[in-house]
Formats: sequence, structure tokens, C-alpha cells
Amino acid sequence: MRGVIPDEQRRTLAQLDERLDLSVGDSEAKRSAFWVMLTLSAVIAVAGVVSDSTATVIGAMIVAPLSTPILGVGLGITTGRGALVGRSLMYVVGGICVVVVLGIVFAQILPNPTNVLANSQVLGRTSPTLMDLTAALATGLVGAIAVARKDVGDVLPGVAIAISLVPPLAVVGVCLGSGSPALALGAFVLFASNVVAMIITGTAVFVVAGYTRDAGISKTSHRRAYALLTALLIVVAIPMVGNSLSSLWATQIATAAEQWLDGTPGAEVTGVTWQGSTATVAVLGPETLPPLDELEKSVDALIPWNPDVQVVHTVGARIVVE
Repeated sequence: MRGVIPDEQRRTLAQLDERLDLSVGDSEAKRSAFWVMLTLSAVIAVAGVVSDSTATVIGAMIVAPLSTPILGVGLGITTGRGALVGRSLMYVVGGICVVVVLGIVFAQILPNPTNVLANSQVLGRTSPTLMDLTAALATGLVGAIAVARKDVGDVLPGVAIAISLVPPLAVVGVCLGSGSPALALGAFVLFASNVVAMIITGTAVFVVAGYTRDAGISKTSHRRAYALLTALLIVVAIPMVGNSLSSLWATQIATAAEQWLDGTPGAEVTGVTWQGSTATVAVLGPETLPPLDELEKSVDALIPWNPDVQVVHTVGARIVVE
């Protein structure tokens, strides 16, 4: 770890407390800044989600201060300070409530709230996969190292963009306000995975960097905390595994459907979706299609639990205007 956090660039435990503990130093100013910036970030994020603006959502990521108490939880675990863990978790929970409530409020004033559920900002955050968890773990490592080192603070805006904390919460609020709790749950899983990943990687970096030793705590004294974090990681990973498999199977079914339509001129697969144990294949093409049982046999050979296959057939063809 010496090469990752050189001694000459390593922040002291007191300096780390100053950055991550909102009750250290000028606590009133810190708390005021936290809530003001979080509220503004939430407004920006919700506005970006509602308007389907990627640039606006990125702005909300940079402003958001939620990573401070999340890494504060990791520091509290590392140094054996339950009070710091508790205070930091309170700020995280309070932040969740603020962002979600603002999302719900914004959804109520939309002329047609169901339209927002189909935009890219919502759809991109409601079905997290293992790749999202992998990115969160890597980003959490970068964030913890940046906080622990004096010379790499400039990377923190990039970390804020990559870890994506407030936008998923904004999606949770907008989806709840639009009457779609299932989509809200998917976005919350993304947020929860990012939080757990950040706490785990932050704790790991702080322990290896020697802050446990600075606090006079044995490295083996927090086994329960480490076991709990591991269990939480597994819990949030389970739906991500399901989403990853669903995405893989959808791609395989789309390929099988394209092969099924190979001898039908003008026919094409426009999408594959899952609903429970049923795979729905959307097809655009002429009135007559090949027998459906041929597609079912191909899908049964691909998917181990033999899902039901439903074809939604739209008669017609794409018209290209030049």
C-alpha cells in the first residue's frame, strides 16, 4: 500500500476526520453546507431526470456531498468509533429522504408523469447489473485513495460522476411519484450497491493505509462489521446477478429470433423483454411468420428453465426516407 498511499502524501487521522466527520471543526458550517448542497443537487438531479438531460444529471453528481458521510462510515468502522458510524449513517438516511421526497414532489406536478418512466435517465438506472457493482467497487477505491492522499484531491469530481449517488435516488422519487414502485426498487438497488461498495472499499483502504493502527485498534477487532458488510454486498448483488442474466438471455433470445426470421423477407426483431417467466419478442414484419414452436425450441435450448415465449407481431415494414 506504500506505493498507492506514500507516507509523505498520506493524510493524518486528524486530517481525515476533518474531511469526513461533519461534527469535527466548524460543525455548524459543515452541516449547513452539506444540507444546502445536497438539496440543490437533488433539485438538479430530479430536473435532469425529468427532462432526460444527461448534462444536467452530471452536474448533480458533481455537486452532491453524499460521499462524505458514506466514507465517514468506512472511517468509523476502521477506527472503531461507533458514534462516527451512527452520525454518518444518519446523514446518509437523511439525504435519501430529501432526494426521494423531492423526486416525488416533482413527479406530482408533471402533466403526464408516466412519460418520464420511458426516458433514458430512468431506464438506465432501474436495472443495475454486476458491471454496475464492479464499477462501484473500483470507483470506491479511487474515492478512498483520493481522500487519504493529499495530492490527488482533483480526481474527486470524477469519482462523484462515476459513483452516481444522487441521480438513482432522484429516479426512485420520480418513479414512486409516477406510480411505478418496481422501477423505484431497481433504482434503489443501484444506489444501495454504490453505498455498500463505497463503504467496503473505503474501509479496506483505510485499514491497509494504517488508520486502524493510528487509532490503536487491532485489525481483527471488527470482524462482525466486516461480516455484515460482506452480507450486505451479497444482498445487493443478488438482484444484479438476476438483471445480468436477464440481459444475457434477452440478447441470446434476440439472436435466436433473428435466426428464426432469417427466411422471412422484411421481418425483424425490434426488442425482447421479460415479464416474470415469459419472454416477449417484438417482431415487425409481413403477415405470415414461421411457426412459433421453432422459436420455442431454440429458446428452450438456450435458457435452462425453459421460459414461455410470446411474440408480439406488428404487421408492416420500416420505411426509410432519404
